[in-house]
Amino acid sequence: MYRNFVWSLVFIATVTHAGTLDELTSTETTNALKEALLQGAAKPVARIGTLDGFFGNPKIKIPLPENFKKADSLMRKMRMGKYSDELILTMNRAAESAAPEAKTLLFSAVKSMTIADAKTILTGADNAATQYFRTHTADALKAKFLPIVAQATERLKLAQIYDKYAGKATAFGLLKPEQSNLNDYVTEKALDGLYVTIAEEEKAIRANPVKQTTNLLKKVFGVLIQ
Repeated sequence: MYRNFVWSLVFIATVTHAGTLDELTSTETTNALKEALLQGAAKPVARIGTLDGFFGNPKIKIPLPENFKKADSLMRKMRMGKYSDELILTMNRAAESAAPEAKTLLFSAVKSMTIADAKTILTGADNAATQYFRTHTADALKAKFLPIVAQATERLKLAQIYDKYAGKATAFGLLKPEQSNLNDYVTEKALDGLYVTIAEEEKAIRANPVKQTTNLLKKVFGVLIQ
């Protein structure tokens, strides 16, 4: 079954089939993995960092915070769902604004990868590359996303929209007066959406290990399927 997993194939074939892979060094193998990871990072960022990147994708669309669910349900019954819809749209637009900033940090994580890191990914679980990204970028991305989300929410007047929503809900006793920190919430959900999308791209690359375009990847994967 390893034939379907690009990184496992590279590692196992390099170790067990040295007779046919003498021309491949560990550095070449690691560099091939890096190229695959760069592809696996660039596409998801481009996908979610655009209009409807979050809002139009049911898998990562940011919902109302959990403590808003009861209020949302009751408000919709009272035909006031437009307030929920406006808040949801605005939160997702804020996440879409922040997403492009992930590319630089994701690429940096790839470029700083060691041979030991590559081995861990190659012999790890199906989402090992995604977990590598999460481990090495989550804190930095949160710090990067939060001010951008804050700027976007200010530009999109999220605070006013939230105040309007909360005001309507509290008037009917549906929400407690204290406000949730929506910037933190949107930031966390934006990161979750990013890693979900990266995981999908990783799965696609693993499922098509020889569908690569660069010379180094062709060299590595061409040997593997001989």
